[in-house]
Amino acid sequence: MFLEALILTPREVIFQDKVRNVILPGEKGVFEILPYHKSIVSRLIKGKVIAGGKEFPIKRGIVKVEANKATIIVER
Repeated sequence: MFLEALILTPREVIFQDKVRNVILPGEKGVFEILPYHKSIVSRLIKGKVIAGGKEFPIKRGIVKVEANKATIIVER
């Protein structure tokens, strides 16, 4: 099973692919999104977003998970 992950800034798409999980730096700690995760919206803090085995350092951001798709808007 896969989850569609989209990581972008206001200016460009950084990453878009189907992945097994996404690991995110949340306000209350690091958390993981898996395929068919419940719908959520969460703020992100400084840290690393990990998707498809790749790491993307961020300053802050927001994630929205809905319909087996994680959309992550970040500031780098």
